[in-house]
Amino acid sequence: MSIVLIVDDEKLQRDILKTILEEEGYEAYTASSGEEALNMVKDVRPDVLLTDLKMDGMDGIELIESLPKKPFEIPAIVMTAYGTISSAVDAIKKGAFDYLTKPLERDILLITVKRAAEKSELLKENLRLQEELFKKFKMDGIVGSSKKMQEVVEVVKKVSNSSVTVLILGESGTGKELVARAIHYNSPRRARPFTAINCAAIPENLIESELFGYEQGAFTGAISKSIGLFESSNGGT
Repeated sequence: MSIVLIVDDEKLQRDILKTILEEEGYEAYTASSGEEALNMVKDVRPDVLLTDLKMDGMDGIELIESLPKKPFEIPAIVMTAYGTISSAVDAIKKGAFDYLTKPLERDILLITVKRAAEKSELLKENLRLQEELFKKFKMDGIVGSSKKMQEVVEVVKKVSNSSVTVLILGESGTGKELVARAIHYNSPRRARPFTAINCAAIPENLIESELFGYEQGAFTGAISKSIGLFESSNGGT
């Protein structure tokens, strides 16, 4: 079950939340301050952070901004009184997953925590898939012991950590896309999409809209906005 770290400077509130979440099967831990929570994050590895907004010392927003960003950003739920909803909205802008107003309603609390836990699970699954792709397309995934293939591997290693444009030439079936994927999944861009495009398979009258996208009403049949492949692959390859 998911791990939830509860942060609140009121002991009674911490204990109530811990009891509610444990009754639902969550593994719950508590911290009395933002500073204590930060010290616990590394060992507890929470899937969800449930924090009060107003606390002595480090407040909820400062805590969220101080959370480690790797291996992924922990979904954080902010608890706030009615008089500070504007601050909670500000917390959302600073990266909070959602906010709850006090007094907390049990059902809404559990629904929100469940949604945050599901997001956390998706983020972890995404990391697992990225790792699988990295293993599949790491350097030893390029099979070949000849001098020429070893030269190709060395070039891939050199260009993977740079942002230079790479042109890969070769006959059909020689592994051009394999090399391109190896460069992508060994580069800092590997968390972003890799998009392979067969331009010859796209009709001439559609190539522009496929690559650059279009706005609603741009032409007959454009009933909604469409993002192009360049934009959807931004930051990737």
